[in-house]
Amino acid sequence: MLEDMNNHETSTYGDQAVSLPQQTATGRRLALLPESMNEYAIFSLDAQGRVQTWNPNAERIKGYSVDEIIGRHFSVFYPAEQAATGYPDWELEQAAESGFYIDEGWRLRKDGSRFLAHVVITAQRSPEGELSGFIKVTRNITEARERERRSRRRFTDLFHIAPVGIGVFDETEQVLDANDTLCDLLDYRLSDLHGKNAADLLHPQDGAEGLISTMTDPGGPPSRQRMPQRVLARSDGQPVTCDVHSALSVQEDGRRYWLVAFQDVSERIHHAEVLHHQATHDDLTGLPNRKGLNELFEELGEDNAGRIAVLFCDIDNFKRINDSLGHEAGDELLLALARRLQNGLPQNCTAARLSGDEFLIVCSDVDAAGGLEALTTWLAEFLHTAVPMREQVIRVSASVGAALFDPASMTADDLLRIADAAMLKAKSGGAGRTSLADPEQITTLSGQVRLEQELRQAIDNDGLALQYQPVVDRDGSVVMAEALLRWPHPERGMLAPDVILPVAEQGDLLRDLDRWVLRTALHEAASWPTSNGHPVGIAVNLGGLLPDTPDFGDEISAIITESGLDWHRVVLEVLETVLVDLPERPQQAMTELTGRGMRFAMDDFGTGYSSLARLNELPTQIIKLDRRFVSGVDDNAADYAIARAVVDMARAMGRACVAEGVETATQFRLLGELGVDAYQGFLFSRPAPPSEFRALLGGGPLSVPTDE
Repeated sequence: MLEDMNNHETSTYGDQAVSLPQQTATGRRLALLPESMNEYAIFSLDAQGRVQTWNPNAERIKGYSVDEIIGRHFSVFYPAEQAATGYPDWELEQAAESGFYIDEGWRLRKDGSRFLAHVVITAQRSPEGELSGFIKVTRNITEARERERRSRRRFTDLFHIAPVGIGVFDETEQVLDANDTLCDLLDYRLSDLHGKNAADLLHPQDGAEGLISTMTDPGGPPSRQRMPQRVLARSDGQPVTCDVHSALSVQEDGRRYWLVAFQDVSERIHHAEVLHHQATHDDLTGLPNRKGLNELFEELGEDNAGRIAVLFCDIDNFKRINDSLGHEAGDELLLALARRLQNGLPQNCTAARLSGDEFLIVCSDVDAAGGLEALTTWLAEFLHTAVPMREQVIRVSASVGAALFDPASMTADDLLRIADAAMLKAKSGGAGRTSLADPEQITTLSGQVRLEQELRQAIDNDGLALQYQPVVDRDGSVVMAEALLRWPHPERGMLAPDVILPVAEQGDLLRDLDRWVLRTALHEAASWPTSNGHPVGIAVNLGGLLPDTPDFGDEISAIITESGLDWHRVVLEVLETVLVDLPERPQQAMTELTGRGMRFAMDDFGTGYSSLARLNELPTQIIKLDRRFVSGVDDNAADYAIARAVVDMARAMGRACVAEGVETATQFRLLGELGVDAYQGFLFSRPAPPSEFRALLGGGPLSVPTDE
């Protein structure tokens, strides 16, 4: 209520005189409002709606000075069509009844221009409860609404052009709206989607309840969530797998709604499935490979322990078929056998191909298949068949080894090895035989696994050793030394390569072993003294780190560079049987290495049955005559003839020839007469530890006998 005023002025509005308060309580309160509220016009009205006070912001926003507006009815601020209906007085009635009234609408300035206003009218009453007037706060929200409109327009545009499907759902999960992308994704018209429940959009494959997460606290703040992939249903019933993201939001009226984005990932999932299939299946036959087998064993788990069996099959005489008919025919035969296995195996059995002509059958319930022995016998008979191919019939058989899975004593890898060992035992008895793994094989495998672990630790912790056997020329000067591996085992004593290498091969450690030997030998050789004034070469035999290994050239280069050894002193020995089938690309890697001075030696020459044309193409500089021919050169005419042919061929192709395994003076003399360039064997020196070999080099040329 306006307080009594002692001093006042009188102004005339129409025919009615009104009091102009100088210092009303309301006026004083309004005067205390901060000037920063420059968006707000704040003024007071009397009980009939006439303007009583007017602040500077009101003058700026409305365009009326104090003298022009005091005493006039506030309907002057309303468009004529609203004023004519009595709307301004109705607003005051609402404020008087409820205590306040809030409105938004168009208002007029003095110059007749309009602005969008947010209006709050608060009723003022005396202590006795009588209505004394109103406080009116008007805010110009034209620019704010325009910004909001632009923002909403941007949201609407984004909603419709977004490359992902977007749906708007109310709290009952009914579709309120959807963009064109979602309509296209599900092949619905927007009118068809309106009112659908979210659950109606799910495909039966989805298997989950509801589409929109119910985890959000209904009384909590709006939130965003990423849901698991969901399977939606197109209008034709086809499934569509989508990544789903949702956000819970609130409308201006307080109602909550969900914004849900759907991104079609069907193609991405299909591509991933294709890549996964390629990684876990054999290219030729489409059967699971070793990686696929590992996944299969993980799926089977330990619940089926005692009933899981593995049958290892090796096709008999497959190399003969390959050699006589060609590799393409061999592939056709493998493919035919794979199809036979896929279509003819008992229930609960899965066929896989490991490599070459080796197939593996995993049976998840051997009891249901009649027991291990019966299943093994049946499989051998099943693979004893005739395959029509290229206008002829190829008769095949397979050797089969079988083993049961015992999770208490073996892993899945152990099971494969046991079955492999059983297959080798079967094969030793002749074609088409079978063998079941026995306790002795399992015990042997356990020892093998333990040795593998110990060998891996020895490689990692430098627990191995090298000895060096000299290679001498005709005069006894050491021209090279071969690094020979030894393993000082804490329990078994000093182990030689014939024990170490099978363990490394079974444990897939050959490459790691080669890397260790090569690094160690090259670092040792870098500090050797010269022999007869000439640097001594170092030869390392490779069994796992071979030319067809990925990045072979880069890895060898890095090891040589790291050692600081002259490239011309490095010789890498590779078996003839490895080199003869070498593709063009690995040969190129060898050529690049030899171009920097390194040499390759063909080891055990004469055992690989290579064609002369093939040998002449290989980038090898040294041929090592195998010891089996050297041992008989003095008493076996055939061995002597072979040795002579090898030496003559090496000379004709511009290769050096090294004879290994020389043990007698007669062998040395005869080989020298044939023209062998260098010699290695017990006749000159046994393999020696590093310190002894270093002393050997310092002693000058080795003694060379002239005869026995």
